[in-house]
Amino acid sequence: MKDLEVATLGGGCFWCLEAVYNELKGVAKVVSGYSGGHVPNPSYEQVCGQQTGHAEVVQVTFDPRVVSYREILEVFFTIHDPTTPNRQGNDVGPQYRSVIFYHSAEQKAVAEEVMKAQQEVWENPIVTELVAFERFYPAEGYHQQYFKRNPDQPYCVFVVGPKVTKFRKQYSDRLKSAWA
Repeated sequence: MKDLEVATLGGGCFWCLEAVYNELKGVAKVVSGYSGGHVPNPSYEQVCGQQTGHAEVVQVTFDPRVVSYREILEVFFTIHDPTTPNRQGNDVGPQYRSVIFYHSAEQKAVAEEVMKAQQEVWENPIVTELVAFERFYPAEGYHQQYFKRNPDQPYCVFVVGPKVTKFRKQYSDRLKSAWA
């Protein structure tokens, strides 16, 4: 796993982001979890209680020779609404905020460029936070690979599934071979 990079992103429910990034060519691993707060090792219930400061995030490990950090962020801005503070659809609260946790000065610079370019795409101002990465706490096991394990669960059918379908259509040339 040498030469791999990590991106940590929050854009609503981590099940949606995880499901999409698991299909992107060049992505080695996606882990759902929590970042950006002040409570160590938070539980899902604590994060949903909105007192931890954490956002639901995914940590995406990728091969930059196959998919660039810029491309990771371009997908990110395609699969969530970066103009709604503390919400994505019916998911409301600071744990659903749009946030990029950068791991290096280079990632910060790329994120700033992508955010500036994306502002031209969106009618309303982008509210995505750009924050230095500090800590990541993996979510409980039942959250990992949630869409893959629970495709018929109503949230997956009505929320996650449409995002995955949109991604597959828009990025058909970037899918892992299982979906190509």
